[in-house]
Amino acid sequence: MSDSVSPDAGSRAAAGDRPVGKRRAAAAETRQRLIDAGLRLAEQTGLMGLSINLLVEEAGVSKGTFFHHFGDRPSYVIELHREFHDRLFDRIRTAMRGLEPGAERLDTIARSYLDTCLQHRGVRALLLEARADPQIAAEIAARNTASAAEVLADFEALGWPDPQQTARLWVGLVAEVALLEHAASRRDTKLRRALGQLTRR
Repeated sequence: MSDSVSPDAGSRAAAGDRPVGKRRAAAAETRQRLIDAGLRLAEQTGLMGLSINLLVEEAGVSKGTFFHHFGDRPSYVIELHREFHDRLFDRIRTAMRGLEPGAERLDTIARSYLDTCLQHRGVRALLLEARADPQIAAEIAARNTASAAEVLADFEALGWPDPQQTARLWVGLVAEVALLEHAASRRDTKLRRALGQLTRR
């Protein structure tokens, strides 16, 4: 008996694969619609007002679809946090592309982070409200660790004696400036200038 696969058998296999691929693509698209709906609504509702009913209405899907993709509301809020920060980090990486490690690159990273947080104050407010959740707190800690790793080369290039620890502290300082600007609803030029001066010891 031949071990080769006939052209017809291969065609049937490929045809059987396509619906699975399409279903996966459709599921990913639906999941993304729900995330995008949450990011839009967050600008208006805050955490308490972000109900599942509002989300499914905004996304144009059923409640069953929501629970299929996320299980419950807390899990959804965690995914919202991840999506916002994934987009934020993508924007920062784009801004820092081509820059050599050092003070100028740190300024660019901080400016991109702070400007994006101000541009999306509603989402930022919702995520700040959610910080009391232990899972969100764990996400924030993980993001801070990743952020410190991103800027480690900058502090090494600047010759800081403890670059890893300094990078971690700098990430915390940038987050603090973001909180203060969020509370004031505006850019704080003096705070940003002070942040830049701290890296130029």
